[in-house]
Amino acid sequence: MNAIETVEAADLKKLPQLNPGDTVRVHVRVKETSVKEEKGKAKETERERVQVFEGVVIGLRGAGARATMTVRKISFGTGVERIFPMHARTIERIEVVKHARVRRAKLYFLRERKGKAGRMREKRVETPVSEA
Repeated sequence: MNAIETVEAADLKKLPQLNPGDTVRVHVRVKETSVKEEKGKAKETERERVQVFEGVVIGLRGAGARATMTVRKISFGTGVERIFPMHARTIERIEVVKHARVRRAKLYFLRERKGKAGRMREKRVETPVSEA
């Protein structure tokens, strides 16, 4: 391990195994600033909340602290894509909702698909059952 990897290793988060085609829920911390007027003076207040972005992972890129993922969702009939740095402090957690069977690493072809044509075939994940 070189010096850069050693420094970056401290910032790495424990993340679930992600693959293209997975439907994920990304919990992102968002800072909101609002201006209130009090006694004739403007007062700025900052509030932090968690916003959930749920969509399909259409691409993974990079490794280590610089790893990013592109997540796509359909919001009110419009496709929305967002690129998340996986180890950023603004990301609170990432949940994998379901896995899909895909045959390629980048799912950019989903950008042209509409409705049912854009659905992914679900991959059944066998979970070991404890024998009691």
